[in-house]
Order: sequence, then structure tokens, then C-alpha cells
Amino acid sequence: MKGKWARGIEPRNFTWIIKDRLAVCERPGGYGANHRKVRRQEEIIWIRENAFDIVFSLIQSPHNLHNYDALGVAYTHQPFNGPEDGVERLDQLYKNLRTLLDNGAKVLVHREELADHVSGMLAGYLLWAGFIETGPDVIVAIEQLVSRPLGPVGREIVSLAIRARDGAEASS
Repeated sequence: MKGKWARGIEPRNFTWIIKDRLAVCERPGGYGANHRKVRRQEEIIWIRENAFDIVFSLIQSPHNLHNYDALGVAYTHQPFNGPEDGVERLDQLYKNLRTLLDNGAKVLVHREELADHVSGMLAGYLLWAGFIETGPDVIVAIEQLVSRPLGPVGREIVSLAIRARDGAEASS
């Protein structure tokens, strides 16, 4: 059995969205002035030791992503600016995420902080993928999962997810 420090530390705001399949957290090591190199390393070790197959990074720049390589953790860089990215970009993110999950991957999604962009994106995914049927229900669910309210940006992302889902249904 590995010692406590060899197992790393759980990333801040870690939460399961789909138990044992899809989780979310803030960027390993923190963000902005709170970012700490040692904490980043310990959190990436925790991700590796908890058998995540891939980190799905929504951050804008590739800054610090090389640390996943250094610690043997696979990642995909999928920058997401929020509602201004539009329906097509959101639909592509959801297709990429669904492909990973359909292939049995255990996925950890993060952005700098666990706020409206990532919470709204994941709420929208639950709706888009058919786990939850309505916008109001998915908003309540994500608020309970991440223990924080979904603000205007997150709600706008959910609206875009409805459009992406309905567009996919109309074309099939």
C-alpha cells in the first residue's frame, strides 16, 4: 500500500457528475495568484492514482498542460470560452466528451475554477446526452451536484445545449 503522500491530494471542488465516469474540479494547483506548483503536482498524482483515463481541460491556454505528460496522465485540451463560442462549438465538445465516455473512459473535466462556464457546460451535457430531460431539472441537478447556484452564464450555456440537442434531433 502506498503512503499518504504517494497517493496525492484530491483536487479542490472535486465532484462526481456521473458516478465513477465523469467528474469535475478546479484546475489542479489552483488558478491565478492561488496557483501552487507543489499542489498541482500532488493533485495530478491523485488523478493518476485514482485511475482517471483522461483529463478534459477547458482552459483557454495550454499553460501547464505539459505537467500531465510529466506525471503520466492523458489529457485533451478543449478550450471553451462559454456562450460566445456558440452552439456548434458546444455540440462538438459534447460529441468529444460522449465519445470518451462511450469508450469507457473515466473522465475528469476542469477549467480554472469551478464556476458557471464548466458547471453550465456539464449541465448542458447531461441535458444534451439525455440523462435529464428539461432545462429546469438539469439546473437544479447541477446546482446540487456542485453545491453552488448556476448563474446567468451557466444558464445561457444550458440554453445553447438545448439548441444543440434539438438541432441534432431535427437532423436525425
